Amino acid sequence: MNPTYLLARDHLQRAAVILQGADQQSRQLRHIIERTIGLMDDFRPEEPEPRDNVFELNAYRHLRS
Repeated sequence: MNPTYLLARDHLQRAAVILQGADQQSRQLRHIIERTIGLMDDFRPEEPEPRDNVFELNAYRHLRS
């Protein structure tokens, strides 16, 4: 994973721990932060297509048929 992504997630986790207050605003902020962390954990970046000069033989055969 990207180091910046991991650092941002770590900061959000620390913020959620700090917001342990019982008041309504603290609970709402903690919920938002925890949900954001969950969304970050669900995110799966797409693998970029390899950019090289190698051609797949099976792809070539498929194109020819």
